[in-house]
This record gives sequence, structure tokens and C-alpha cells, in this order.
Amino acid sequence: MNYVIGLDIGTTSAKAVLFTKEEGTVKAESEVTYNVYHPQPSWVEQDPDEIETAAKKALKTIVEAGVTSTDHILVVGISSAMHSLICMDEHGNALSPSITWADGRSVQQAEAIKSTSGLDIYMKTGTPIHPMSPLMKLIWMKETNYAPYHKASKFISIKEYLIKKWFNQYIVDYSIASATGMFNVHTFEWDEQALAMTGIQKDQLSTPVSPTHVLEGLSSKVVEETGLRLDTKFVIGASDGPLANLGIGAINSGDVAITVGTSGAIRQMASKPQTDELQEIFCYGFTRDSWIMGGPTNNGGIVLQWLKEIVGEHQVYLAQKDGKSAYEQLVQLAKTVNPGANGLLFLPYLNGERAPYWDANARGSFIGLTLAHKKEHLIRAGMEGVIFSLLTVSEALERLAGPAKNIFASGGFARSPLWLQILTDVFGQEVHVPKSHQSSAWGAAWTGLVGVGEEKSLTDIKEFIPMETSYLPSEENHKIYQTLYHTFKNLYISLQPHYKTISDFQRRH
Repeated sequence: MNYVIGLDIGTTSAKAVLFTKEEGTVKAESEVTYNVYHPQPSWVEQDPDEIETAAKKALKTIVEAGVTSTDHILVVGISSAMHSLICMDEHGNALSPSITWADGRSVQQAEAIKSTSGLDIYMKTGTPIHPMSPLMKLIWMKETNYAPYHKASKFISIKEYLIKKWFNQYIVDYSIASATGMFNVHTFEWDEQALAMTGIQKDQLSTPVSPTHVLEGLSSKVVEETGLRLDTKFVIGASDGPLANLGIGAINSGDVAITVGTSGAIRQMASKPQTDELQEIFCYGFTRDSWIMGGPTNNGGIVLQWLKEIVGEHQVYLAQKDGKSAYEQLVQLAKTVNPGANGLLFLPYLNGERAPYWDANARGSFIGLTLAHKKEHLIRAGMEGVIFSLLTVSEALERLAGPAKNIFASGGFARSPLWLQILTDVFGQEVHVPKSHQSSAWGAAWTGLVGVGEEKSLTDIKEFIPMETSYLPSEENHKIYQTLYHTFKNLYISLQPHYKTISDFQRRH
């Protein structure tokens, strides 16, 4: 039997997943976490060398698992998170940390651009004007005289960093390029207007290539540190968004993928780029004839992580006592509460928010607290708030892409039956769940197979996605959530004028 590896460089960890080529089933997987640093308020950075080391360690663990000989590994496809930015010197060394999508240092620059040329840039690049994008980060670097910016020869993402270290090339796939805010999704070229705003030149960015582009010349050092063969084939792949859609089979019109990991997103594939004046959703290039449309939320599993730290100390103790994880204990508590959490609503904007508001100043809040509410209500309201937030993105996406016909769920939250039931009850539609939650990795692996000629097309993947189950909505619960969702949306509108005052105060103090 032949195998294929999907390497997924995420926000908090690198995952290597070994799939069977014939069936798409997971045979082995490895996950290695890395640190996130906050040197100043709203700054979010990572060490690119820590991430590269984690990626090599994840691959080594897969090789050493002994499931198969490396002779049977056909290809490694690569997925990664979007919007990271690293300044590189002329010798290929990092001058700066990797500044992540969650970084908020360029809030002022984003607000200024949004009020002037933002619409024109968005209509060409499909990237909403927000501090997440490398475009805004570069403008911040220029305006604040950030030292690495002035010394840099190249500006790249974390995936490009790995490719430079492993293959000594500066290339970037279309979707990662699209997510910079500097790539024209109509022409598939770097946009001159956006580049002029940053003060950098086109040759300081990588060469854009197709997701099926084969990487050649693997470093002997990587071979030594991973155990892979020197002639192991790698394919560049894409960003985690379109690959999650691919890996879950959400490819056709009306197929919607909902992914919740640390953050979350809802996406549809499209046969042409679509943007409009409301600037609520992204539209990134994937291949020359396909685009990915949708919107991300900053606040997915990170909400449950925060709740664990705030109210879950006793659950950590119980988890250690009975062998369950602290998260399982939190979810078990939430299950004891009826839908709607006894009228408690949570606006999950702990990390600002992206789609559909693109408001880095947004802040989280519980609304409706009474003496009757206990920690289980807070947990349930937190889980429901994440799904309500995704529904606001879904409504914006439907305006341009049409209504969802089929909903597919992936990511860490797809391991939670409760969270999936909340999803289907809030949306009022059936939700399909694959056996593997590693959809981005499977999408990357399949892209690799197409790249090396083992498969004919990307869309053929639909025949090789083992599905596990589906969830059906409760009509009674859907009615409850419809009532609460109306209030949820209005709460953002009511509180939005006050967010900037609060966030400015927090940045100063």
C-alpha cells in the first residue's frame, strides 16, 4: 500500500498526518506545539525556527512510527495558516519574528487605509482591510521605522520560510499570496498599488506558483533530521482554508465548510472572484480557475481555552483524577445546561474580530448575567457564542455565494458532539462530519498526489473522503437560537461605538 503525508503548519502546532493513498484513512499522526509570544500589548509573534523544528519533529515521528517504509511515501503536501510575515536578510536568515494573523499592532494603519483607499485595494485583492494582513503590517513597519523592515531583502510567510530553509527557494502558492493583501485575485500578479503603499518592491516578495507545484532539492540536513529519503517529493500545497474545503469535500456550489480550531472560518469554493462594497468576506485565489470565499472569526477554540483558565481550575483537578481532559470536563458541564444557557449570551470577541465586522477593537462580553448563572452556563454560552458568530459570517457569505446546500464540519470542534449539535441547531441544517478531523492535512496530501501525477484532478478527492456521521437539527432548539441570535447581532451594533474607547484604554495601560 502507498502512503502520502499532509504537513499542516497551524497557529499553535505543526501536524504531520500519514494517509493511505487508496482510501484516505489516517494511519499515523503527530502534533508538535510551539510558543506564541506577546512582547507588547496586542503584539502576537512566534519564533520561525521553533516552528521549523516542530515541523521536522512531526515528520520524524511519522517516519519512526513504523507504519510503512519511506519507500512507500509518495509525496508530502504542505498546508499552513495565513497572514504571517517575516523579514529576511540577503543570506536567507530571519531578521524578525513571525508576526501572526492575530497581531494587532497595525490597527491605526488599517483604520486610516480603510477610510481612504481601502475599498479599491479590497476589490482587487479580495483581502479585507484589517491588521491581520501582511499589507497592514508592512505599512506599520514603514511608518514606525521598524528596524528589520529597513534591513530586509525579502518579506515572506512562515510556509515560505520552511521552503527557503528546506529547498533554498523563494516561492509562494497562490492562496498564501492572496492572503497578503498585495496579490491581485483577477490577474494573479502582485498589485502595484498595494506595493507602493508598503514601500517595498515586487522582487522582495516570492514568486507565486500553483498549489500543485513540485518542490525539488530537499536539504540533506532535513533528510537527516526527519528520516525521509533524499528524493522524497514535496508539493507546495496551499493555505489551510481552501485545503480544508478540499479535504472535506466542500468543493461544489452550495457546499460550505465550517472549521473551528484555535480560530474559525466558514468557506465556499467559487468559479470566479467576487467582492463588493460591503467588504464583509474574503476572496482568495486557489488555482487559476478556482477561488475560496468566506470569512474567519478570531475566536473559536480559544474561547474554550480562556474559559478553562477562568472557570475550569476544579475541572483540571477532576480531569487528572479520572483521566479525562479539562476540555472534556468543561463540555460535560455545558451539557447539563439547556440550549440558550438560561438567557445568557456571550459575544466572543476576546481577540477582536474579523468577519463580518473586521473590527480589531471589538471586545468580548457576557450579557444577561444573573445570580442564577453558574460556571456551566458561562461555558455553554461561550460555545454558543462562537457558533452565533459563525452564523453572522454565513449570512454575509450567502449574499455573494448563495445559500448553503451542504454543511461540512472540520477542525478540533468536530470532535465535540455537543458543539456539533449546537452548530446544527443554530444553523437549522444537517451537518456532515468526516472520520478524520485533519481536513487541511488531507487536502494538502491530495494536492501533493495531483502534483506528482498520482491523481488526475483536485476535485476527484470527493470519492476518497471517509465520512463518519451527520447531525440533524432540533426544531425546538432552532427556534430558541433564532430568538437569541437576533439579540446577539443587535448587541454588537449597540456596543460597537464603545469598543474603540475601551481598546485604546487597554493599549495605553
